[in-house]
Amino acid sequence: MFDIKEELKKLPDRPGVYLMHGEHDEIIYVGKAVILKNRVRQYFQSSRNLSPKIRQMVKHVARFEYIVTDTEMEALVLENNLIKEHRPKYNTMLRDDKTYPYIKVTAGEEFPRILFVRKVSRDKARYFGPYTSSTSVHDTIDLARELFKIRPCSRRITDEPTKPCLYYHMGQCEAPCAGYVSAEKYSENVKEALRFLDGKTDHIEAMLTEKMNAAAADLDFENAARYRDLLSSVRFISQKQKISGQEPEDKDVIAFARQNDEAVMQVFFIRDGKMTGREHFYLTGVSSEEDSEVIGAFIKQYYASAPFVPGTLMVQKTPEDAELIQEWLSGVKGRKVTIAVPARGQKEKLVELAAENARIVLERDKEKIKLEEARTAGAVRELAEMLGIASGIKRMEAYDISNTSGVESVGSMIVFEDGKPKRNAYRKFRIRTVKGPDDYHSLQEVLTRRLSHDRDDENFGVFPDVIMMDGGKGQVNIALEVMEDLGLEIPVCGMVKDDNHRTRGLIYENQELPIDTRDELFKLITRMQDEAHRFAIEYHRKLRGKAQIDSVLDEIPGIGPARRKALVRYFRDISAIRSASPEELAAADGMNRSAARAVYDYFH
Repeated sequence: MFDIKEELKKLPDRPGVYLMHGEHDEIIYVGKAVILKNRVRQYFQSSRNLSPKIRQMVKHVARFEYIVTDTEMEALVLENNLIKEHRPKYNTMLRDDKTYPYIKVTAGEEFPRILFVRKVSRDKARYFGPYTSSTSVHDTIDLARELFKIRPCSRRITDEPTKPCLYYHMGQCEAPCAGYVSAEKYSENVKEALRFLDGKTDHIEAMLTEKMNAAAADLDFENAARYRDLLSSVRFISQKQKISGQEPEDKDVIAFARQNDEAVMQVFFIRDGKMTGREHFYLTGVSSEEDSEVIGAFIKQYYASAPFVPGTLMVQKTPEDAELIQEWLSGVKGRKVTIAVPARGQKEKLVELAAENARIVLERDKEKIKLEEARTAGAVRELAEMLGIASGIKRMEAYDISNTSGVESVGSMIVFEDGKPKRNAYRKFRIRTVKGPDDYHSLQEVLTRRLSHDRDDENFGVFPDVIMMDGGKGQVNIALEVMEDLGLEIPVCGMVKDDNHRTRGLIYENQELPIDTRDELFKLITRMQDEAHRFAIEYHRKLRGKAQIDSVLDEIPGIGPARRKALVRYFRDISAIRSASPEELAAADGMNRSAARAVYDYFH
């Protein structure tokens, strides 16, 4: 039995992070402290100085634990990580987990490429962004490639020339793979492309104008029109943003609007003095928080995983722990980051504009937020009430099996958290022990492999609060047998379908529970069934296609397992291998001229 009064006496006089647990041992709040002893004790003394939300939280605390750190900075980082991992009920939470498009120039390669990416890595590449419009990023990349003849392919370029591809014949690449352009000349093209992506386009516009006029003077109207279109595209992409500053620096402008327990945070992205985009974010659990706490919570949660940290954050209110957050952000960026509250001039107007945009979004999306909450977290609460799970449901897992007459049987595990799919937690299983079309034993193998893993296993994470089986009593009983063998107790539901393969109801504790087809719970169950089925089918098709390729390539002399894998990895499907030239086949890892000729001769 956890004695809170006794445990409070044991708290150390050190910085660290504390975790409050509810009656079902779930983490309901995470906080950091300069001195753990002082901070944690405050929760259990007089409640007069506590906000209503925190008073409510304290009523549900069954126990607490803490992690000692060497510094307050380490505590801040650990607090961020734990909040993101556990998403505690009583913390102010950033609801969105968005990724933004970037333009990546692979500067570390001998013949660099220009790519669309959503993740900034610590490599030798140059990154531009973030942008909020994927379409504009793709348009910019296409234009840069066309202007400067930057190769779009991922082909490995070696000293041995290969046959140029279609992009060369279309005039969009100078074919470094075929040796038609030197590394030095290509490098000059890349430098020009970098200048273009940096927004320095005056010389490009002058060059295109000169070529357009020269072509028109020579009555080459086709090329003149082409240069005219390119010039128009350059001007469109590089046009000045409506909001721009005099200082060529990177900033984020952050302001928010709030109502009841919801807040909308608006961020303007300013890069090199120009606004490249904007985005808004939703926060929940803000009703009892001060403005400084709301903006501090947002900055910590957002920039903990943001791919880019600007040199300046211009904010509406000074965040709680501003100096500590500045120090942390400076460490993340590798140079000084400043948080400022502008008091006058254009900068103050920018912050006011961001706040006004936040207010507009909050007003516009009030009903949308309510509907989204009803179809996700609301539907999950309805399920918990229906099943009588008093502790509530956060994580649900659903399983399905796919095969063709027992060939290449696979299982899928999909995960929903708070009523939304968590795709990075999905898992695929290739059935190992079952022969033939036996869904029951296949499910038994999948569940045993999944549930026998330790809770700390990074590949599977925590166990679910409820398991949803695609099927009726038979599938549910299989799951219950597996858990009995493993000594686990997790509620299991069967998602039953009617004769027309439409969701009919739930099987729970040997009873069928009907669901109104108009309810959000019914729609959530249907989404989970469809998603589990889709995920299993996709994996099965992939394995079936690979097996077909492998069986064909097995017949070719000189093509063993290593070369077979290399060809599949390089060409993706059998039709691409069949239509490839000997030179293209030789470009795959591990292939040589004789092996490439053997493959080519087999198909021709």
